[in-house]
Amino acid sequence: MKANARILATLGLLAIAATPVMAGPQTYTIDGTHTFPRFSYSHFGMSTQLSRFNKTSGKIVLDAENRKGSVNVVIDTKSVDTGYATFDEHIQGEDFLDTARFPTATFTSTAVRFEGDKPVAIDGSLTLKGVTKPVTLTITSFKSMPHPILKKDAIGANASVTVKRTEFNAGKYAPNVSDDVTIDIALEAIKD
Repeated sequence: MKANARILATLGLLAIAATPVMAGPQTYTIDGTHTFPRFSYSHFGMSTQLSRFNKTSGKIVLDAENRKGSVNVVIDTKSVDTGYATFDEHIQGEDFLDTARFPTATFTSTAVRFEGDKPVAIDGSLTLKGVTKPVTLTITSFKSMPHPILKKDAIGANASVTVKRTEFNAGKYAPNVSDDVTIDIALEAIKD
């Protein structure tokens, strides 16, 4: 009789463990060691130049069950990395990022669009060089899983958007140096 009671208790615990939990909104902190916004543009039609920012922070709230979320990203524009220190300084100048006056760029979401339980696009506002414009980031990949090293829930994504730099008062040399700039972000975030 006691053996049957233990078996029933064990089965009951397994049933409770197997029951889906209503997760609700989950908050994640951006992992600055695995999050790098990159930007690319045509350089006189001769090549596509690719640079990145080395310091990014922010928060993501994700509620996959209710298909809701929010994204807040802060990019340290002084961390621009073109691969050449002299050019980094040039990009930080008044004609382009003007990092002395605007040391950060921000993205703040207004809506996260889902297909099923995965986000596929994020509408929001990009603020660069003191100018705010609406943009939509297209998510090209998304993964939610336990982080194998940190043993915490984590998310990762890649997203992109193309903007016109002249709209952000950074249009020197356009159109010879492309006005269109593609921003790609590889992002990882760890649950708080």
